[in-house]
Amino acid sequence: MTLARPTSVFGFSHSQLMYFVRVAEEGQITRAASALYIAQPALSQAIGRLERQLGFALLERHPRGVSLTPAGAAFLPKAKAVVAAGEEAALAARALARGHLETLEIGFLSSPPQLTAPNVLERFAAANHNVRVSFRELPFPTAPAAEWLADVDLAVCHSPISGPGIQSLPLWSEPRAVLMRDTHPLAAREELSVDDVLDARFYGFHPSVDPGWASYWTLDDHRGGPPQRTGDTPSNALELVAALTTGRGISLCPHSVARTIAGIVPELAVRPLADAVPTSCALVWRTPPKSVLTLALVEAAGEELDSLAGAEWGAGEGTADVAAAAEGPATRCPGRIATSNRKKGVKRVGADPEPGLRARSRRRGRRRAGGGASAP
Repeated sequence: MTLARPTSVFGFSHSQLMYFVRVAEEGQITRAASALYIAQPALSQAIGRLERQLGFALLERHPRGVSLTPAGAAFLPKAKAVVAAGEEAALAARALARGHLETLEIGFLSSPPQLTAPNVLERFAAANHNVRVSFRELPFPTAPAAEWLADVDLAVCHSPISGPGIQSLPLWSEPRAVLMRDTHPLAAREELSVDDVLDARFYGFHPSVDPGWASYWTLDDHRGGPPQRTGDTPSNALELVAALTTGRGISLCPHSVARTIAGIVPELAVRPLADAVPTSCALVWRTPPKSVLTLALVEAAGEELDSLAGAEWGAGEGTADVAAAAEGPATRCPGRIATSNRKKGVKRVGADPEPGLRARSRRRGRRRAGGGASAP
């Protein structure tokens, strides 16, 4: 391939570099075009323009796909770095715009925060009268988690969510439960154990879903491997609910979420999974946070937990009292981190929150205990 001298070394666009990176990753222009939602001829033309602007060939075309030229292989890491930096800049700009407009966007899975954490929202609103809070239902978590959180300031979701660039504040723990069609054979039982369901057929997840998160909700942590699957691959809660109504298999959910869904779809049945390791619900956000409003909500959550518990934060502080967490109003609305739940022994679990928040919690505890101010 003969190319002219570069027309402008700095003339290529971010989208051209993104297209090149995707083609290199897919190894085929047709697949890359499908993933990018553009026509194949348009993608080929964009790559050709980039090559002319650079003055060297990036790809070798073959009947079955493409491969990188030596120059293309050397250029690819630089192109990836530019694409990643551009995406990070765009995310920062959106977050800063939300902060400038005094808007906090909270993501959630299945159950909105107004149901799961109303007291936290009320405490935040009382201290931030001019802030507009909006909510966005997220798809099931994808990896890396930082990208999954890209369009929100933080999210309320059940474990496990972790990874580089992610910080979390555990709120409460609760049992996992089995959600299924009421005609499923397992629905005839009032309560289920892990052994009862390990060999059952589970609904799977879309390939884009974080494998670690997905395996937790199919009991791989108890089984030691994947279950039998129905062949369905939902990527969000609504798709999972639709699949559940077919009765082909079962799914696991946090008990409170399962109850909420079954209250809306009466054909579905919920059965507590008494001996499964409980799940914890947490606030999760990208770090460093792009908005001071993110930390303001985290602070409100910490104050709410302090007011109910009167105890220090702690990593691995304990596990839920499963029977207590599975009954009464606390299950329907665990985010009230309800006084009833606290009295029954439901404890915070998981990682340590932000060190500064922990230090403030300690100082508040000393002031309550000693009746006076303490040193920073």
